[in-house]
Formats: sequence, C-alpha cells, structure tokens
Amino acid sequence: MAIEVTSGAVVYRQGENGIEYLLLESQNKGHFWGFPKGHVEGNESLEETALREIKEETQLELPIDTSFKVYTEYDLPNGNHKQMTLYTAELDNKEDIHLQAEEIKNCGWFNYQDARERLTYENLKELLDQVNDHLK
Repeated sequence: MAIEVTSGAVVYRQGENGIEYLLLESQNKGHFWGFPKGHVEGNESLEETALREIKEETQLELPIDTSFKVYTEYDLPNGNHKQMTLYTAELDNKEDIHLQAEEIKNCGWFNYQDARERLTYENLKELLDQVNDHLK
C-alpha cells in the first residue's frame, strides 16, 4: 500500500456578510469541489506544497498560517492511503483568481453553510468545520 501525502490550504476572505471560503471544482473528477491542494513533490515540506498548490491552481500568492492546520487520513479505492494537511490562507483584497485550466473547471466564494453543502466529501466538511470554529 502506497501512502500519498498531500497539502493545501483553506483560502478565505472577509466578505460583506462574514467569512467566505474559496472552493475549486476539479476538471477531472466529475463535480468534485474542494480546496487548493496537491501531492508533495520531491523534498518539499507540507508548507511549501501548500504555497505551490495555491499558486498553481489560482495564481494567488498568499502567505499561509502555519500556526494552525487541520489533518485527515483515509484509504483510497485503489488501496493507497492518503494523508492530507490543510493550512489557512487569508486573501485580504479582491484579487482576481486565474484558474489552472487543465485541473480546475470552476471556483467560487461561499459562506460557511454553502461551502459545507458544496464540498463533495464528508472529511472535507469536517476539516471546514474545524477551520470555521478556529476563525470565529
């Protein structure tokens, strides 16, 4: 069994009605909605992977908050085991997002409840719960 190590970030901003979360819709996985994230490459740290994935998938250069992170692990249908670490990253302006067309179909900013409903997998919803509680 191979272990897949991934890292990314829950990107958020202060909207007119509270915190809004950035979700990305995958180009290759049906209607999968999630956060900017990807596999660790080479000798990258989890932090370096998170920064690279945010930049690759959205063209945003955001600092991540390394003092807070959420973690989950689970088995994949192919028999591999996935470990996922997500940091938080705040967008403090209305900077445009330029999607990585070969991987990302769509994106949107959602309040907590709408983001929770849009997220595809339960483990991502649980991670969002932890982040939302932390940011309150």
